[in-house]
Amino acid sequence: MPEMSRADYGHDRWIGNKSETRAAPDDRTARNIAPEFTVAVIVERDDHGEFLIRELQRQRIAVRHIWPKPAQIPLQYDAIFCLLSDDLPQRIPWVPGEPSSALILVDDGKAPLNLKLIHNCAAHGLLHYPATSRMIQSVLMMAREHFQYERRLRGRIDKLDENMRTMRLVERAKALLIRLKNLSEEEAYNFLRKQAMEKRVTIGAVAAAVIDSHELLS
Repeated sequence: MPEMSRADYGHDRWIGNKSETRAAPDDRTARNIAPEFTVAVIVERDDHGEFLIRELQRQRIAVRHIWPKPAQIPLQYDAIFCLLSDDLPQRIPWVPGEPSSALILVDDGKAPLNLKLIHNCAAHGLLHYPATSRMIQSVLMMAREHFQYERRLRGRIDKLDENMRTMRLVERAKALLIRLKNLSEEEAYNFLRKQAMEKRVTIGAVAAAVIDSHELLS
């Protein structure tokens, strides 16, 4: 993992490693998280922050403490615990709905809860101080599941969008073949399908080639 400069992310450091941390024998959450799982903790290093870090270490997680809060939330972590603040939405670098990490907001209880601010952060979880071991384990597991579900959903949406684009290309190519080659709709589709099989490409690629060729010669 590339090192981060202090100018970019403030004072930060890795805390603990696999040889220094041990999970409790009955810690099911620790067994469900891969050893390579990395978490950034962007909170003040007070008693609450120390407890959060120690609890994550206990789950065999590679933890990096970052403080003060960087101008932009880092991208290279599996999950990020970040102190909630009024300007946090402007510090999140990804587009809502396309997160790079599971984001867990940390509410220190020093200000009234701002539900609109929480909504604008589009986070995957919310942790309130004072936190307990069970709360930290639960919010991390749920945020991770929420993040992974969101990514799967985005993948399906992207696939549906691609299928729709392909269908539109095929329909345009069929219309051209029907008009230029005097083919029926079924014959036009079979022509595209045969070309795709022979050239070992998708039918969408063949349809795009037919359309491009016609536009070039027009």
